[in-house]
Amino acid sequence: MKVKELRDYLKTLENKEMINELVELFKTFPDVKEYYLAKLKPEYLEEILEDYRKVIVDEFFPARGDGKLRYSVMKKAISDFKKISDDSVHITELMLTYVEQGVKFTNTYGDIDERFYINIENMFNNTLDYIVKNNLENQFRKRCKKAMDNSSGIGWGFADSMMEIYYSYFNE
Repeated sequence: MKVKELRDYLKTLENKEMINELVELFKTFPDVKEYYLAKLKPEYLEEILEDYRKVIVDEFFPARGDGKLRYSVMKKAISDFKKISDDSVHITELMLTYVEQGVKFTNTYGDIDERFYINIENMFNNTLDYIVKNNLENQFRKRCKKAMDNSSGIGWGFADSMMEIYYSYFNE
């Protein structure tokens, strides 16, 4: 179905029917509920952000058991949050949480595998790119540097890659 077809359908509805449609979407789909909660009550955005941040943290350090490291789940959390809010500071927060938790994970449990390091490096690169594009360097530089510094001594060339990525965005 195309947007035009949806628009044509919506044009056929009376105002009350349209409201009922939206209320039904709100009740049925949690994403729609979060979208409107963020839009109508911005004070809840921090709570919503924390829920998405928890998804990422739990993939590395769940309350019980071992981290599952489902990269798709963590990337989906970031992607889903972007659909709810376009707040670049909050989006950066989620992306950087992914990197920081990855570095913390390997420092806690030792060497992981190549796929793990590639995922963390790619997210670090994407995060720094996003930071620069949104002029957030002053706000996030220290945390990015700390993530890079905390990768020192980690194997598989990970520390070198983190340093290379960092200094390609921040010339110090």
